[in-house]
Amino acid sequence: MRYVNANTVLPASLIAAIQQYYQGGCLYIPSENHHKNHPTTEYSIELEKRNQHIYLKHLEGRPNRVLAVLYHLSESSIRRIVARERIHYQNMKETIRQLLPLWGITDGRLTQIYPSAWTVGDTHVLKVYHDRQQLERNIHLSTVLLHCGIPVAEIICTEDGGKYVSHQNAFFLLSKKLPGSNITDLKDQNMARKMGCAIARLHLAFLQCEKEITFWDNSFLEEMKGWVQENLRTSGWQPLSEAAYLAAVSNLEQLYGQLPLQLIHRDVHFGNFLFLDGNFSGYIDFDLSQKNIRIFDICYFLTGLLAEETAEPITKAEWLGILNAVITGYESITKLTGAEKNAVFCVMQCIEILFVAYFTGIGDVQSANGAYRIFHFIQDCENECPFI
Repeated sequence: MRYVNANTVLPASLIAAIQQYYQGGCLYIPSENHHKNHPTTEYSIELEKRNQHIYLKHLEGRPNRVLAVLYHLSESSIRRIVARERIHYQNMKETIRQLLPLWGITDGRLTQIYPSAWTVGDTHVLKVYHDRQQLERNIHLSTVLLHCGIPVAEIICTEDGGKYVSHQNAFFLLSKKLPGSNITDLKDQNMARKMGCAIARLHLAFLQCEKEITFWDNSFLEEMKGWVQENLRTSGWQPLSEAAYLAAVSNLEQLYGQLPLQLIHRDVHFGNFLFLDGNFSGYIDFDLSQKNIRIFDICYFLTGLLAEETAEPITKAEWLGILNAVITGYESITKLTGAEKNAVFCVMQCIEILFVAYFTGIGDVQSANGAYRIFHFIQDCENECPFI
């Protein structure tokens, strides 16, 4: 078989795509007699999501060598993916510059903080949506929360009175930048107590929102018995065993009917709760808000701390102290039920199982193993819980 240099017959973009999987050798490509257009496959969609995930971690400051290990790719492949994603977001950045005058903004200094969000100057944040329904729901939610005295970002209307701008199948929302920043000392129990207070106040405000807005009514239990179970089964029950999954879901099922349901944030972490001079200053990012078990927000926050990268890992004693501080802060505003307290560790274990299933589904083996380790850490802490 005659060797042909790919550079002479294939476009550079296709070569770059192939090099993500195979480099430096002879690759046989079989002939095909019938040429036809293939629809976008689920795999290509997952590949796109993976590349966006890589770019997000790049924005967070992860070195290429770390991303290469995490995603089982070469560093050169990571560089190519980041470069392509950067071009995509650079094009979006140019689009945003063209749209800013619609809000009367001449300061075009843009800094990307997430794949879908940019700071504009020092005073505003612009977010890009591709789902109009989600966007309009979030606008309504922010308006209701502001009327309730909850510190959320105020939406800025365009000069002609529009709440947002529609352009090329995307929707652009501008809001004021809230004061404050994210907490960096994850082990500070005083700040943990303030987080508990902030979560409780948001939950009370959400009860008012439920009267005015229709939200997605989700069930954590059904998630666990649905796509979570399917992903774990597809992975061959690795790294989590089927027995461990069944035990956790059985416990959740026994408790679930006793757990209060209401609108929750669904993505509670220090990145979405802002503090200024040690005091809580605002909530951001309600994209995942839904009706679900109330205790989920507290449990999600507590498990998230264990996943954060710190110079010194959080010890069992430190984490249990934080857990107690969060619960104490929450109950200084509104009380948890006895059933909720009994369910805390079960819900936290199920959250980590959910993450094992999610990361397994996108092929992120390292993160799946990390969630599995956190699952066992939580199990080991249960008998020492200060309020059980």
